[in-house]
Amino acid sequence: MFKDQKLIVVMPAYNAAQTLKKTWDEVMAQEIVDLVVVVDDGSHDETVEIARSLPHTLVHVHEKNKGYGANQKTCYRIALEQGGDIIIMVHPDYQYTPRLIPAMASMIGNGLYHCVLGSRILGGYALKGGMPAWKYIANRFLTFTENLLLGAKLSEYHTGYRAFSRQLIEHIPIHRNSDDFIFDNQMLAQVLWAGYTIAEVSCPTKYFAEASSINFSRSMKYGLGCLWTALQFRLKKINLVQSDIFEDIKISEPLCLK
Repeated sequence: MFKDQKLIVVMPAYNAAQTLKKTWDEVMAQEIVDLVVVVDDGSHDETVEIARSLPHTLVHVHEKNKGYGANQKTCYRIALEQGGDIIIMVHPDYQYTPRLIPAMASMIGNGLYHCVLGSRILGGYALKGGMPAWKYIANRFLTFTENLLLGAKLSEYHTGYRAFSRQLIEHIPIHRNSDDFIFDNQMLAQVLWAGYTIAEVSCPTKYFAEASSINFSRSMKYGLGCLWTALQFRLKKINLVQSDIFEDIKISEPLCLK
């Protein structure tokens, strides 16, 4: 709990047997997490067995691989069903440190923001943590272009470490988004469309063999998808196109501090 608000950590998992327990240990060490939700997306290793052995953990299994976006949709649905007020996504590959959970939770729980990202770029941690140079360059190019089209000033859009309020997740139609990796980007575009401010905290990361990563061809597809999402956002703003992911999203009320 954080100030009587239920905090749920969701972990979209796929073949995470080598790092799941280590990530879970650090999540629970923060002492404010009420429940961990692990959604396994058709893993071929012992991810499910390990997850089911962990206390304070709800495990849901996709019998076949549905995709990273579909996994997150299940994560957030379950978190809402379980009464989550603050919902934080942490990848179970131990690339992002769970030690930032209290900081991210406090920014939402104190009524400052509805969305907080753990940024690998702030503080210069990306390259220090082992991010390949080509991924860093692509990240910076995409982020620059997305900031122009989306009208924001984020240091990056491509982190997998994210915290949301219940109000925000209930507000935006994430079910309309892709079941693939582009889900992440579409969700942030919807957050901005709805008028929410996105906060960031500097997050050290680690790149190693067991950490999840997509290959070059998938990265190219993801990058083009990000650009298309941002372009749709801008064209929809000036009423030149229709876009299902932005339809019927009401602008959020001004944030009232608790």
